[in-house]
Amino acid sequence: MQIFCALFMLTYCMISVLGTGLAMAESEGVSPANGKRLSLNFQDVPVRQLLQVMADHQQHNLVVSDEVQGNITLNLKDVLWSQALDTVLQMKGLAYQRHGNIMVVAPKAAMAAQEPQSIRQPPQGRELKTEVILIRYAKATDLADMLAGKPGQSGLLTEYGALHVDDRTNALVVKEVADSMDNLLAIIDALDKPVKQVQIEARIVSMNEKDITDLGVRWGMLDTSGSVTLGGSIEGNLAALGADNPEPDVSDYLNVNLGAQAGAARIAFQVARWGDQLLDLELSALQAEEKAEIISSPRLVTTNKKMAYIEQGTEIPYLEASSSGAVSVSFKKAVLSLMVTPQITPDDKLVLDLEVTQNKPGETVMTGTGEAVAIDTQRIGTQVLVDNGETIVLGGIFQHQFSQAVRKVPLLGDIPLLGSLFRQELDRDTRRELLIFVTPKILR
Repeated sequence: MQIFCALFMLTYCMISVLGTGLAMAESEGVSPANGKRLSLNFQDVPVRQLLQVMADHQQHNLVVSDEVQGNITLNLKDVLWSQALDTVLQMKGLAYQRHGNIMVVAPKAAMAAQEPQSIRQPPQGRELKTEVILIRYAKATDLADMLAGKPGQSGLLTEYGALHVDDRTNALVVKEVADSMDNLLAIIDALDKPVKQVQIEARIVSMNEKDITDLGVRWGMLDTSGSVTLGGSIEGNLAALGADNPEPDVSDYLNVNLGAQAGAARIAFQVARWGDQLLDLELSALQAEEKAEIISSPRLVTTNKKMAYIEQGTEIPYLEASSSGAVSVSFKKAVLSLMVTPQITPDDKLVLDLEVTQNKPGETVMTGTGEAVAIDTQRIGTQVLVDNGETIVLGGIFQHQFSQAVRKVPLLGDIPLLGSLFRQELDRDTRRELLIFVTPKILR
């Protein structure tokens, strides 16, 4: 019943509005289609229906956004049609555009966002100019965001300018006033430059502690007023200078003793610098003697300030139960990973953000869905400044293995007490350290 009454009142009001508009149009000597004044009296009617009545009064087609909602009550007598429309739109926070005899109504914010910049025309004497700019090195979308400005940020275009991105050709189509176009083109040319690239060479080596100590002291280099001394230890080379200090400070020299003193339960790291040629020679010698194992030797190329990474390992499956009781198989990484982010300084040095992570399978634990393997994690993170082509050494990731073996004479070795005469027990405690050598080189 209420719906019927509402429809009846709306129909009555529409007839009243049309009749009033026609009568006033005839009395004022204007055509019915362009009647200037009308009276409106609506009580709590949907604003969309009211807009339709007003559009019909002017014989306009109406397009209303889905975001236009709510009811309205108003009583207007003998007002201009445009005045009545502005009043309704202002009360509901709406705006409209006219395209011929089509009237489009939407919230103000939505209308402003959809309004193209190109419809704003510059004043007389300032001509609009259009340029198609092919972007060679940068991403056209990134430059467009900077030139046009993001929400809350001012861009570099004038209020009359507009730009579009052609992703297929990586080009910008720019429309701007002529006196600002040259400045805009100069900015784009200055930004569209090739980014320097960095080659990252990494060598991941597994060595025992004695080998690491040998690696640190077997090679020495010392520059003493133009003369170069090769070989020997750091302390020995410094003593040759006649230094009074019996324990000289060697922190400023290229040679590094990487003998690790940390206990098995501790995680430490050391950063050292090496000459690249001596490093290759020493690692090759140690590998030939089977004292070192080069696990991986990757080589990556990345751009300035972009992270490069490598991973080596496996993924361990485990069962995972959802809230509904369903069981699925998921995977957890147990890998050795190296992440490097280079930054080239103005004097062609490099700032390296380094992160090394080693995840290894640990103990097997019981969970609600069955057995699962714990992951033992060791992680190193540091930032260093190096010269172009200089090698950085990261250490402190330990691998501790303990094994037992028994050799015996069959039967005789099992005799109580006397069996020890025919049996040999071997306990092997192996502690190895993972060394990662990173050499960044700027590509010209």
